[in-house]
Amino acid sequence: MKVMIAVTHLLGTGHLSRALTLARGFIKAGHTVQVASGGFPAPQLHADGIGLLQLPPLRSDGVDFTRLLAEDGSLAGEAYLARRQTALCQALEDMQPDVLITELYPFGRRSLRKEFLTLLQTAHALPRRPVILSSIRDILAPPSKPEKAEKADAVIAGYYDAVLVHSDPAATRLEASWPVSELLAGKLRYTGYVAPPAAGPHPHQAGSGEVLVSAGGGSVGTPLYQCALDAARLMPGTPWRLLVGGTDAKARIADFSKTGSPALLEPARKDFRQMLSHAAASISMCGYNTALDLLQAGTPSVLIPFDAGNEKEQGLRAASLAPLNGIEVVRTADLTPETLCAAVKAVLHAPPRVAGGFRFDGAARSVEIAAELAGGRG
Repeated sequence: MKVMIAVTHLLGTGHLSRALTLARGFIKAGHTVQVASGGFPAPQLHADGIGLLQLPPLRSDGVDFTRLLAEDGSLAGEAYLARRQTALCQALEDMQPDVLITELYPFGRRSLRKEFLTLLQTAHALPRRPVILSSIRDILAPPSKPEKAEKADAVIAGYYDAVLVHSDPAATRLEASWPVSELLAGKLRYTGYVAPPAAGPHPHQAGSGEVLVSAGGGSVGTPLYQCALDAARLMPGTPWRLLVGGTDAKARIADFSKTGSPALLEPARKDFRQMLSHAAASISMCGYNTALDLLQAGTPSVLIPFDAGNEKEQGLRAASLAPLNGIEVVRTADLTPETLCAAVKAVLHAPPRVAGGFRFDGAARSVEIAAELAGGRG
């Protein structure tokens, strides 16, 4: 079976990370996969063995997802967007996949609707139309207006065979963040969480006994890092390490180094998940992939949900995890060095947490669902 996954991450790298995990699931089952990535390259993510097509990259202008910036930092114009669209559709026609998966769209990426709709129309015009699936995380950004959900429903009805919801329905159902119509309910397929196998211990026990501060692979989290640098001074007996993401990581680290904080500073690392097994505590935002990493590792965790630009997704996820042992949630409005240290001390003294009862086999289940739908087409 040939599978194409179209994904564009605009701020962090969580969307691409989840798409790559899905791709590895298909490859493990013996299928051929191409991931068409429309965000900026993320070298810290493992893409070995995966066919990766890099489109002319885009990123959002901070948290303004209506302003898309090109590779040189300028506002992406029609010609630049047309290059992406042409490359994406040409890849589809060249591959002639049995399955096409769009990550997040049509529940998000509305600023790229023309690109995605053209891709869907091209797929429907192929000699043998592929099974078309939407791939979404456990919690979506709730629609600001009812018509946004209605428009998503219309696209689903017109082009899609099913919607893969990468959540354990025993923990979080899509209704928690998105209005599920009767039409949409009939298309939903819950897969369990899409996570790579638990990382296990680090061969060199990197991060042992440390407070590990991270904000994903994008150029975000500066207020969190600045607060952590000051907080590290208030806990001199505990080592703090900040892993800084983004294409501008070196410049940000240089600026942070000027504070004289005792915290260790370095770029985001590929072995981050293994480091969690040894960390005394983790401080992070609450994106999908980070939350799963923390649940799998059982690391005592302080969550500061990303809420800039009226973002609600991470806050909803953090609230769902807050009742678990060893998890504290601090809103950005309440974030100070003192509140951060208090939360760290609270999770350090909390009872151990285990990830019992959650399903992390979402990639394998997604492969099964895609194969069932493709096989049913004859």
